[in-house]
Amino acid sequence: MALDERALFTEKAETRSGRYQCPKCRRTGEYSIRWVRRSKKDRLPPSADDNDRAKFAKLRDYLLRLDDEVTCKTCGKKFEIPSQHSLMFVDQLAGLPNEEELEREISVASGEPEAPAPESKPALPARFTRKTGGWK
Repeated sequence: MALDERALFTEKAETRSGRYQCPKCRRTGEYSIRWVRRSKKDRLPPSADDNDRAKFAKLRDYLLRLDDEVTCKTCGKKFEIPSQHSLMFVDQLAGLPNEEELEREISVASGEPEAPAPESKPALPARFTRKTGGWK
């Protein structure tokens, strides 16, 4: 008899943030999403057979998304989270760069300076900076 998946993994609840765009109002926001982290146990249960041993050798840790919908912070409508990332392997997730590093690498590769200097605005004439006497 094949082993149940719960006998091979330990489960732990986790919350991660994600950026999603509301299809109704088109605003992008940060939402907290519930995930379950399933980590491979260090050894097989004693009732495992040769077939289970072969499967256990190929197992990897992964995250499974629990939330399918979020509520927009702006308009209040519920919308579905895109489903292409409902299951993510932890070893693939660990190698990804964070957004700031990625933006910095893109700007260096394109030849742009790292932080563009803000343009200095010309000084306002004195007639706009004087304190008014109030309405007469």
